[in-house]
Parts: sequence; C-alpha cells; structure tokens
Amino acid sequence: MLIITKIEELQAFLADKKANNFSIGFVPTMGALHAGHISLINSSNLECDITVCSIFVNPTQFNDKNDLERYPKTPQDDIKMLKNADCDVVFMPSAEEMYPHQDERQFDFGYLDKVLEGDHRPGHFNGVAQIVSRLFNVVKPDKAFFGSKDYQQVMIIRALVEKLKYPIKIITCATLRESDGLAMSSRNMLLNAKEREVAKIIPKLMQEANELKHKGKEVGEIKEHVISELNKRGNYELDYFTICDADTLKELKSFKDAERQVALIACYVGKIRLIDNILLK
Repeated sequence: MLIITKIEELQAFLADKKANNFSIGFVPTMGALHAGHISLINSSNLECDITVCSIFVNPTQFNDKNDLERYPKTPQDDIKMLKNADCDVVFMPSAEEMYPHQDERQFDFGYLDKVLEGDHRPGHFNGVAQIVSRLFNVVKPDKAFFGSKDYQQVMIIRALVEKLKYPIKIITCATLRESDGLAMSSRNMLLNAKEREVAKIIPKLMQEANELKHKGKEVGEIKEHVISELNKRGNYELDYFTICDADTLKELKSFKDAERQVALIACYVGKIRLIDNILLK
C-alpha cells in the first residue's frame, strides 16, 4: 500500500494506471476510520482495479472551530486498517497541499443546501463541495463510494457531479451500525460511556418511526412521537427530526405527497453531534 502526501506524486501514479486501462475507485474520508469506512474500501475493491482512500480533515466544512478541534485523528490506526483492507493508495495531504490559496468558490445547490444540515451548519456544504471537487480533480476516479448515513451529503455530491459534469459514478453504500444499532461514525469515539448509552435511543426511535408508518400514523403524529420521546430524556439537544421526500428532501406533511420517504435526525448527545436516517418502507 502506497502512502502519498503530494498531489503531483498521486497524479503520476494514477496516470500510469489509467494508461494501462485500470479503473480507479475512490473513498474520500476525514480519517478516524471504522468498519463503515472499510466497507466502502471493500466495495471499491470489488468494483475497481485500484482503490484510493484520502484522509483529510477539511477545515472549510466546519462552521464550528471547536468541532474541528475535537474531530478525532488516528492516522496510524487508519493506515493499519487500510492496509488490512487491501487499499492500494492512501492520500494524506496537508492543508497547504489542498489549499495553496484560499478557496473562494461559492456553490449553489438551490433548496438542497439550505435545509436540514445546510440550515443548522451554514457553509458546511460549500466546504464539502470545495474539497470533494478538489479531490475529484486530483484523483479523477471512475467511481466514488460514500456511506448513506450522510444522506443529504450524498445528494449534494451527486448534484456537484452533475453541475461540474464529472464522468464519475457515485456509489452509495449501506450504513453500518454498532451492535446496539447506533450508526457507525468517527464521532462515536468521542462519546463517554454514559453518553454512548444514551445515544442508542436514536436508531431505536428511527425504527419506531418506520413501525408507526406501518400502523397508519401520519407524518405529524410520527414527528410528535419521536420529539416527545427525546424530550423525556436528558443530555439531548435536538437540531431536527423530520420526514422528507427521499428524492428531493422537501419536508412532507403527508406520506401521499411522495413515493419514497426518508426520516432524518440530528441531535447533540452531550457536546457530540450525531446524525442518522432511515428510508421508510
């Protein structure tokens, strides 16, 4: 497994592979890897000849400097996990390598980047678009792999690929979960034992939302139930729980208004912000 820190070196390596008709799979990450990330590496290995994983904690997508400072960094463990997963290349650039000049680009994704995460984390998706476009320009992958836990982010990246006309296929992979159902996330390691116990109510409530739909409950009743259950518990601060059209992220008032629906949640457990979602069936 190659560990590369310079753009020029990575591009030279990949140019040689592409000249020999090797397909390139790409998994962009911010490190602090877990089994969910490794599942993306495994998917890329199955579908592509060469798998590149980037590890870069992107400062432009953090609207909260404290959140950036808290974000876990485990480079040696990450490298070991990627080597065991048969990743071909790890790209670990510095901030100066990725941003030799301040990135002034502003992206507009219409409604999509103004709601939910876009509403609660102003500038977040612009930062995501900045770094993902830069990485796509460097790696020029045939396929890029993302986890469905970041549901809105995947929609933003699909819109980015369409906007910039990248010849890249975006592959969405299923969310991996801990034994108690909590969606795997690098932020989970920041939870203390008590917070970790509290956090497992999140996937439980998402499942309850799906069950209530099966029982004929409407959108408003389900939202009321989930919010009420959260309010009964301490150490929580809810950013949002909502049910949207799964294809547009338009907030729904009735299940009749969309063929596919997704429930999405974001909340703080202590100081750690967690997100989750479930497609309602």
